Amino acid sequence: MMRLNKYLAECSVCSRREADRLIDEGRVTVNGKTAVVGTQVGPRDTVLVNGKKIVKAQQVLLAYYKPKGIVSSTKHNDKAKTVTECVDIGTRIYPIGRLDKDSEGLLLLTNMGELAERIAKAGDSHEKEYIVKVKRVISGSFIDRMRRGVTIELPSKDRESEEETYLYTTKPCKCERIDDHTMRVILTEGKNRQIRRMCEALGQKVINLKRVRIMDIELGDLKPGEWRYIRRNSL
Repeated sequence: MMRLNKYLAECSVCSRREADRLIDEGRVTVNGKTAVVGTQVGPRDTVLVNGKKIVKAQQVLLAYYKPKGIVSSTKHNDKAKTVTECVDIGTRIYPIGRLDKDSEGLLLLTNMGELAERIAKAGDSHEKEYIVKVKRVISGSFIDRMRRGVTIELPSKDRESEEETYLYTTKPCKCERIDDHTMRVILTEGKNRQIRRMCEALGQKVINLKRVRIMDIELGDLKPGEWRYIRRNSL
């Protein structure tokens, strides 16, 4: 048994919050009776939304090459496209984590809420690998500073104004020089525009940033805008 809002989310009908709204409005029935928030459902129950029977969607996990300029959230305030507008597979999916608009590379998309939640909770323990090109020649001291951790300024959403910031020292990370202007960075955390902020704090400017791996899932030979299905047991 599971809560009805979770069931509707896993059936790719809508988010849990939206499901609660539909339930409050009396638009959801379970076995012919109008549902209430908190209703529990099982595999044998018949669930209807606006009179339409809901069937649990096939579980999907995708590796997607997010191009630059695409927004990884499902909703936004600018005119850029979102990943969910770019990837149409006939069922509702959403990104696991984010990759900022100016960056490119690997992004995971799924309709499995439990999996997305598990990965999000483990966000500070699994590796994410990036290839980063910067403006100035990369020095040995710069690599050493990146590896040790850098104090950066982050926007605070916990204070009265979102324009306020706080100082944060990043965790030690793996960092190696590839050539004069390119390096490989492996993080086990993912703060807002973290690598860009780390570089800026050390006097460098990021020219291009591409994520090539999340845990054991690699970008591989995907081209910008392409995706492939991956097995859940890959995570």
